[in-house]
Amino acid sequence: MPRLLVIHHSPTPTMQALTSQVIAGAHDDAVAGVEVVVIPALDFASGQADHEDLVTADGYVLGTSANFGYMSGALKHVFDSTFLQIGGALDASGGAGDSGGATRGRPLGLYVHGRYDTTGAVRSVLAITGALGWRQGFRNVEVLGEPTESDRESCYLLGGTIATLLAG
Repeated sequence: MPRLLVIHHSPTPTMQALTSQVIAGAHDDAVAGVEVVVIPALDFASGQADHEDLVTADGYVLGTSANFGYMSGALKHVFDSTFLQIGGALDASGGAGDSGGATRGRPLGLYVHGRYDTTGAVRSVLAITGALGWRQGFRNVEVLGEPTESDRESCYLLGGTIATLLAG
């Protein structure tokens, strides 16, 4: 059975609400035959999760707050602690290389919440996932300030779409 891995850093009620919508969308009745695994990003720092969780997944949805123009430190730690083990590649200059790793080509969804701006957070996540060879399966959901009904619906669709891609 295909496995969708949702990794999130949801330290605020807003991020918790967006994450709940992503998970609900992934569990939509129209999606069948996909195992949805939800792991808080901090589980990678505590040793409760590791690179094997990423390797055994068939697709990913990542959720992060935008902190000081970057992804959350918790999500960054996920990448720092697993990048080379899951097939990331760097070129001689330290930039993103051509990944031929085990997770290359897997679909990715991303949702980001920021107070004023999400640009840097989105750019940083996409730079790393690009070096892993992951492909976007749904548009980025970028939420500024208090989420609207449209934002919540977009998160639901994000979870449902990535799950559906895995269901075939």
